[in-house]
Amino acid sequence: MVRDGDDLYVRSVYGPGSAWYRGTRARHEGRVQAGGMAQDVTFVDANADVDATLNNSIDADYRRKYAHYAANILDSITSDEARSTTLRLVPR
Repeated sequence: MVRDGDDLYVRSVYGPGSAWYRGTRARHEGRVQAGGMAQDVTFVDANADVDATLNNSIDADYRRKYAHYAANILDSITSDEARSTTLRLVPR
């Protein structure tokens, strides 16, 4: 999960076929825990809203957050397949 501006985004590193991502598509809601806090969220398909500029910005956010990981890991979360799963998290 990364923050871009006031919005939070998440992607499936394993693409649209992963069980986690398929679950978000079936339920459209979940619970996110980070930094000792928890929040119920709605998963909103961001592909319609995400243009190339925003996708590049989200890629940069992931690269900053995970800079200490190997390049192939960063390449996975910024791949076209992962980009196709970009979800915006909306608090409930």
